[in-house]
Amino acid sequence: MVQKSLIYAFVSRGEVVLAEYTEFSGNFNSIAFQCLQKLPSSNNKFTYNCDGHTFNYLVDNGYTYCVVADESSGRQVPIAFLERIKDDFVSKYGSGKAATAPANSLNKEFGPKLKEHMQYCVEHPEEISKLAKVKAQVSEVKGVMMENIEKRVDAPVKPPWRDMLWRALVRSRRLDWVRLAALENDTADLVRASRYLVATRVRASRARTWLRLNPTDLQI
Repeated sequence: MVQKSLIYAFVSRGEVVLAEYTEFSGNFNSIAFQCLQKLPSSNNKFTYNCDGHTFNYLVDNGYTYCVVADESSGRQVPIAFLERIKDDFVSKYGSGKAATAPANSLNKEFGPKLKEHMQYCVEHPEEISKLAKVKAQVSEVKGVMMENIEKRVDAPVKPPWRDMLWRALVRSRRLDWVRLAALENDTADLVRASRYLVATRVRASRARTWLRLNPTDLQI
């Protein structure tokens, strides 16, 4: 039996619950559904507190992923669970089956997956914590890279030789961002991507220093 930290979970299309799972009894499912009816439709994460429990929701492209957790479990583990089931659900039903599935029709297929992810998140809190930290670091680096690219778009025109160097730098950053998007669901790859992006920032900093030290009227 799953420890009573993650108690109940479901996936819904709008207000139609497609799959759900719990090993416990109580009225948490009715409260979770009441909260679902009041959720904004925008893509986001939401958490409500009630009677020592948190009702956590991840809304993404018309689907809602929910987990009811004991308040003592904090927020990190429930949110990690929601992200895991979202990725699994999209991978399994992204071709369109979920778009027309009747209520509770995916219980047999996806209910065991909810249980599996519950057990993993409850039994590996340290790994969940490490992964969350790496994702935060990678997101920060991505933000810096995109900000620098936007600044470059708005920058004044530079001599041709300097503009060529800047374009190469921007292209390398875009390539890093694409690589990162393809890796962000794998813990080991995330660590490697984080290290790679840090090295990229060092190279970019050296390039900027070189540009500042060389006059604009450099003759080639």
